[in-house]
Amino acid sequence: MKKYQVVGIGNAIVDVLTRCDDEFLSRMGIEKGIMQLVDRERGEALYAAMTDRTEAPGGSVGNTLAGLGNLGLRTAFVGRVRDDALGRFFARSLELEGTDFPNPPVKDAELPTSRSMIFVTPDGERSMNTYLGAGADFGPQDLDEAIVEDTEYLFLEGYLFDKDPGKAAFLAAAEACHRGGGKAGISLSDPFCVDRHRADFRRLVREQMDFVIGNQHEWCALYETEDLEQALAQARDECDLIVCTRSGADVVIISGDRRVEIPVHRVTPVDATGAGDQFAAGFLYGLATGRDLEIAGRMGCVAATEVIGHVGARPETDVMALFRAHGLI
Repeated sequence: MKKYQVVGIGNAIVDVLTRCDDEFLSRMGIEKGIMQLVDRERGEALYAAMTDRTEAPGGSVGNTLAGLGNLGLRTAFVGRVRDDALGRFFARSLELEGTDFPNPPVKDAELPTSRSMIFVTPDGERSMNTYLGAGADFGPQDLDEAIVEDTEYLFLEGYLFDKDPGKAAFLAAAEACHRGGGKAGISLSDPFCVDRHRADFRRLVREQMDFVIGNQHEWCALYETEDLEQALAQARDECDLIVCTRSGADVVIISGDRRVEIPVHRVTPVDATGAGDQFAAGFLYGLATGRDLEIAGRMGCVAATEVIGHVGARPETDVMALFRAHGLI
């Protein structure tokens, strides 16, 4: 038996959330509903403008691993934080949630721990302003290959593909995972990220990934088309298992000649932060515990519905109990 069922690699970010209205977004020059990268100066200005801050360990794959820890899987998150207050907070919080954080905070890191300032409007939309910091400098020097050799599933965060050291680390991690007999996958993360590194993403998906999770915009960006079905047809030829979420529409899962569509129960979100991350948690839980693709997809939808029902990107209720209530276990 492997030490871990799922190991994730991603940008170790502390989320700082606050509520605001649309007028505040306009006044601060914040584009609504998307993730924007900001420099250190802009990040400090936005942080100072926030009121009633709520801090939580974040990052896309970090949120997914927290969800899997909530479900009781053996998990580890691999990332880079500085040995500062936020970095120690991130590491301590993951451990308390049941997920190993094997990388000790780096004392001599040049940049401070990454943080994302998230402004939540009354309609549940979140506008993310992310200062990448130390987490984005993750590279091969931060990777203990023995950890990813000893997992059944490896899950990578597309955002870390923005720098060459991250690309090298992902390749080494996928190869180590496969050496150990595990399966490697990636979240496409963001259509702009895909646009910046399309050729490298395509190569990684085609040559190294056993499964890929993305939304409709990310899949279309990857294959440079506005026709989602065309994009999914190309993806099916390049990867064993592909998953496409579609903003309230049915989730599409394709494996070879099999196509499964999972209906989504639409609800008004309190906070949409983390919906995709927790879908991935539910889906990966299904895969790691041997469930059928349809059941795994339904688990993903249940987990996503839970997280959009409250502020914050990580589960606050017993998601396993929700699975039971829906007849999934």
